[in-house]
Amino acid sequence: MASTEERMRILMMIQEGKISAAEGARLIEALDELSEPTPAPPPAPSGVSSGRKPRYMHVLITDTDTGKTRVNVRLPVSLINSGIRMGARFAPEIEGLSMEDLNAWLNSGEIGQIVDVFDGEDGEHIEVFLE
Repeated sequence: MASTEERMRILMMIQEGKISAAEGARLIEALDELSEPTPAPPPAPSGVSSGRKPRYMHVLITDTDTGKTRVNVRLPVSLINSGIRMGARFAPEIEGLSMEDLNAWLNSGEIGQIVDVFDGEDGEHIEVFLE
């Protein structure tokens, strides 16, 4: 999302009559598009192939400051597959992802950790496992 300062500058230009409201809206949309990174394709699974499909996706989010677990959820992969198909129509942020690639990734037979990310801005350690 565009910074507050940039948005305020555009709004002031509209207020002063330097640009129209429609031009301001286009500028704000352009700023939002520039500030949102395109989603990277999911990495190839690095777990161990067991010859069977994973049954659960385990999401674990830990606060790096306190060490406490914020989220600890196990979701059936079949539910995720259904959610991907339904959610792709309603979630523009996953528009850049190939649903076929994501589905193949979930059904690849790989078991183990597939995501390990440290988010310094929010102070979170995010881990995703296929079990």
